[in-house]
Amino acid sequence: MEMNIQLKSLADKINQLKSKIETEESTKHAFVLPFINILGYDAFNPLEVVPEFTADLGLKKGEKVDYAIFQDGEPIIIVECKSWKEKLTVHNSQLFRYFHVTKTRFALLTNGINYQFFTDLDDQNKMDEKPFLEFDICNLKENTIHEIAKFHKANFDVNNIVSNASSLKYIKEIKKLIKAELENPSNDFTKVFASKIYTGRLTEKVIDEFKDLVQKSVSQFINDKINDRLNAALTKETIKQQDEEISIVEEDNKINTTEEELEAYRIVVAILRRKLPTSRIVHRDTQSYFGILLDDNNRKPLCRLHLNGSKKYISLFNDNKTESKISISSIDDIYQFEKELLDTVALYETE
Repeated sequence: MEMNIQLKSLADKINQLKSKIETEESTKHAFVLPFINILGYDAFNPLEVVPEFTADLGLKKGEKVDYAIFQDGEPIIIVECKSWKEKLTVHNSQLFRYFHVTKTRFALLTNGINYQFFTDLDDQNKMDEKPFLEFDICNLKENTIHEIAKFHKANFDVNNIVSNASSLKYIKEIKKLIKAELENPSNDFTKVFASKIYTGRLTEKVIDEFKDLVQKSVSQFINDKINDRLNAALTKETIKQQDEEISIVEEDNKINTTEEELEAYRIVVAILRRKLPTSRIVHRDTQSYFGILLDDNNRKPLCRLHLNGSKKYISLFNDNKTESKISISSIDDIYQFEKELLDTVALYETE
């Protein structure tokens, strides 16, 4: 939950600041380093986060990747950054060249908003061309946050992430295929449905006709499922509201307003009617106390009476609206607090 809040806070910061961020260096400091900190690594500790990380690449010396995140003295993630205004293109990335000469299994390409995590699922020690995890930090879903959390310093486990990376990669590709088929059904996709319900020969003309039918059917199916979930949620909310209303009614049924409380209310009215119309002095009984309010407003209590226990009390309110509970022997003692009650009215009238 804490990571969820931190990522949301960073997303809000990005939306507020990005129009003022002009360079790649500013992007690193304003967007990327805070993300690394959220993962639990101290961006200002050179033992954990090494800027301008250098590795020897055969005859090519001195090339640097923007950051390397270390754990136990070994790099576990190498990071290449772009300006937030740039699109991410992995084909000319230095990550490819660095990946096979370091012991890391993970590479991150980011512009501070879009993040792409890579590993070596296709060929060992050779970075894949496609990321297994990709997201926009300003548009995160709950399941994506769960995957990001696996890279946190406290959770980091190479084998666990790599074993899950394969599933993530194929799920991402399958979702792309589904999206493409829904937008423009292919012949093969259309035949899956048409062959089961059409008894004639599946000519090109028939398949073209079924493409439209398949697209409409899938769209209606998805809409129906969404409506079913919305209706279920609304029904659940309605039941909850009904339960709350029943609870309130049951609570009200437990309240027994006594004649003594009503008589005490009439005493307060008699004291205050010289300053107020009686219609503005309202009583409201609860299980804990008998309240008397100005204008039926809970924020304007005139006094509270506790008369149902073995001892009786009146609660009065000072200039700071602080409640003082005072013992009384009978409701006739309320007349002693005329000044305090009138002062309370004056306090509210000057607000």
